[in-house]
Amino acid sequence: MVQKVILDVDTGTDDAVALMVAALSPELELIAATTVNGNVPVTFCTENTLRVFDHIGVSIPVYEGMPTPMVRPDFPLPRASRGPSKVHGDYLDIPPAKSKKQEMHAVNYLIKTFMESDGDIILAPVGPLSNVAMAMKLEPRILPKIKELVIMGGGHEVGNCTPSAEFNIWADPEAARVVMNCGRPIRLVPLDATHNCLTSLEDCEKLRATGTPAATAAATFIGRRIQGYDATQPMKRLGTTPVHDALAVAAIIEPSLLKTVFVNVDLELHGELTVGRTVCDTHFRSKKEPNVHVALDADEVKFNQMLLKILGRKK
Repeated sequence: MVQKVILDVDTGTDDAVALMVAALSPELELIAATTVNGNVPVTFCTENTLRVFDHIGVSIPVYEGMPTPMVRPDFPLPRASRGPSKVHGDYLDIPPAKSKKQEMHAVNYLIKTFMESDGDIILAPVGPLSNVAMAMKLEPRILPKIKELVIMGGGHEVGNCTPSAEFNIWADPEAARVVMNCGRPIRLVPLDATHNCLTSLEDCEKLRATGTPAATAAATFIGRRIQGYDATQPMKRLGTTPVHDALAVAAIIEPSLLKTVFVNVDLELHGELTVGRTVCDTHFRSKKEPNVHVALDADEVKFNQMLLKILGRKK
């Protein structure tokens, strides 16, 4: 049975690969993408998402969402002070989009779609959780309609935005707290899993060799990531990078990619050194009920085989 899914993205490079995996996998029906402020400002995210779909020749509606977090006034930092990301840039290295975004706001789209659904759609947020939390706050009746949330974000032993926090959660921790405590089934794919599931330059060459638009674009995006990671946050092997968001989507198709533990997860909102930290109670000290299946490891070989198979498929 084909699984319906909505991706909530802040398209940069790893989101782009995730979008292509979701759009081209025969096991998934990507019914829409919603965009949120994160890796780049939301207008860039929308354009990049449209570029991806145009490039691979699919027609999937794109809804633009939250340009800011729910609460925090200090994100994003002014562009002049931080400049384009070395990993994402501003725009993806593929032609500008000819398709247009939908007029409805992403939050309203999520509310309308889940209210009208049969409870058969998986929601996969792979950026800051602003859109998803706002939809839940504005219309709590959508909660029973969400089959599952598969979220890329957070870190148990690993941070990347700060020593304590992963970027997607740090960017809107108040939203993340709403979502983690929503009471629906959640699989969380944090840095602990993605940093153990790396894609290499050799993998990029295999993708490029297939010659498909999706695989060659993925090789370009991942190659940019490798260059950025080697320069700013080298992995355990040089010439490799995590492709965080694509791993989360691949795990919808093949759950055995992840090794998970079922624990209580909550968010730190105010700590001077720990704001945005994903607190995973792996030793059950809080006595709180488990609410999230947290991935602490992933199958690197199987993941890269899936990228090659899905993105290298000939029509």
